[in-house]
Amino acid sequence: MHQLQELLNNRKKGAHSGVYSCCSANRYVITAVMQKALETNTLAIVESTANQVDHLGGYTGMTPSMFHDFVFEIACETGLPSDRVMLGGDHLGPLTFAHLPQQEAMEEAQKLITAYIQAGYSKIHIDTSMHIGSDDMSLRLSDETIAHRSAALCRTAENAFARLASNNNSAQPPVYIIGSEVPIPGGETAPQANICVTSPDDVVATINSFDQAFHAERLDRAWQRVVAIVVQPGVEFGDNGIFEYNSAAARPLMNVLNRYPQFVFEGHSTDYQPRESLRNMVRDGVAILKVGPALTFALREGLFALELIEQELVEKDKRSHFRTILEQAMIENPSFWEKHYRGTPEELRFKRAFSISDRARYYQPVPIVETAAQKLLENLDRVEIPRPLISQFLPMELARTQNERLNATSLLTAHIGTYIDDYLYAIQA
Repeated sequence: MHQLQELLNNRKKGAHSGVYSCCSANRYVITAVMQKALETNTLAIVESTANQVDHLGGYTGMTPSMFHDFVFEIACETGLPSDRVMLGGDHLGPLTFAHLPQQEAMEEAQKLITAYIQAGYSKIHIDTSMHIGSDDMSLRLSDETIAHRSAALCRTAENAFARLASNNNSAQPPVYIIGSEVPIPGGETAPQANICVTSPDDVVATINSFDQAFHAERLDRAWQRVVAIVVQPGVEFGDNGIFEYNSAAARPLMNVLNRYPQFVFEGHSTDYQPRESLRNMVRDGVAILKVGPALTFALREGLFALELIEQELVEKDKRSHFRTILEQAMIENPSFWEKHYRGTPEELRFKRAFSISDRARYYQPVPIVETAAQKLLENLDRVEIPRPLISQFLPMELARTQNERLNATSLLTAHIGTYIDDYLYAIQA
């Protein structure tokens, strides 16, 4: 049985259990995830999305096999055993090829999902909920169309796994996540008052459509490895606020799980939820919590705090000027934030730096930004940071690590870890 199935099966015995999954390609974020998994004897699940990592390189420049090596290199550096690391693929389907006609879009999606399986990813979210080039954009995609396309991609994944397993007896068959009610990757442009919990009828219709489509494709065994359905449990975030989970409002949705013990729900956009809300989500049935932007927000927050420390300890002509360089990169290439941020020039400046939708995360891999971050850490790692400065700018990290000699890199990963702690609290009994 797949590790994820084993963990989720504990719920059938009455355990308060779940998993969280980190959706990020940032080295510091993944390092913090690995360190927390090592400290707490938990599983580290790291996911990449179809636009981050694909068979052509994605916006990170990494293929699935490259991302696999990247993640497991970090695991090795932190001392986390490889059997405690799981790779997941998010929104795998024709997402980034939706402008193409159906046949071409699906062919590219098949190449994408094959590359993920061959690279050793074993948690696979198949997402065919988007219109593609040949669809009538004025009509809602039917559950049957979404399910049929998903089943076709699952067949591709199963065939790819059969080839992988023929050369690797220890390879785990993938588990699948289905569902078409998927919040916008990275958060809404602005949370709206009408964000609704998925209706129970829609979940039942999704299950029935996928069940029929999978069996029509003779994917009976694969259907037994469908472990979760993506739903909207009523959580979201945007520029400057969140919609907090409301257990009572979600109860009719959660009651559907009583009829389908095979499944749990997977919650996207759980970023920034209070820890008790996260715990309530797991208790109610959202047993897979996805988080991404909140962790890169913590990264940016930590880097800004370290730069304030740098200003006290390093001569001006030797400083990193990280924040200035990040802002410059965002202004020179606004493509990752201009559709998400609205306001006056001063409001836009503030959002580029501090918005919780964290469009700044797309600029962390830009060479000049990455170099500035490295220079910042190197500048501070050369000196012993006085505890009063840590207390001033990163007080939580000082309180948690009183007896350690802290350098800039450990402070940064510890700060990201404070956000991860909320998820660890939520998923454990």
